[in-house]
Amino acid sequence: MIKVSEVQIIPIKPNKGLVAFASVVLDNNLYLGSIGIHTRIDGNGYRLTYPTKQIGGRNLNIYHPINPVTSEAFERAIIDKYKDVMKEENDRYSSFDVETR
Repeated sequence: MIKVSEVQIIPIKPNKGLVAFASVVLDNNLYLGSIGIHTRIDGNGYRLTYPTKQIGGRNLNIYHPINPVTSEAFERAIIDKYKDVMKEENDRYSSFDVETR
């Protein structure tokens, strides 16, 4: 079984459902970056997209999980970390007492 040993999240200003980018380290040996985190169209949860490169009008996959076990491990690790990061962001700003004039 594959082990996601490190996850980094970079939140961005939401754009057409894209809310953040993630990078992961697998088994302390392989770094994979530029994984997009998108809100689902129905608003229930998130989905991941993996990098592609357009060559001659075709989109070629750079990498992506090829089986459900690996895909699930990526999703669980990345989405859980994203939720933690967003909770920390919200907690950080909720402590300010903002007065409006």
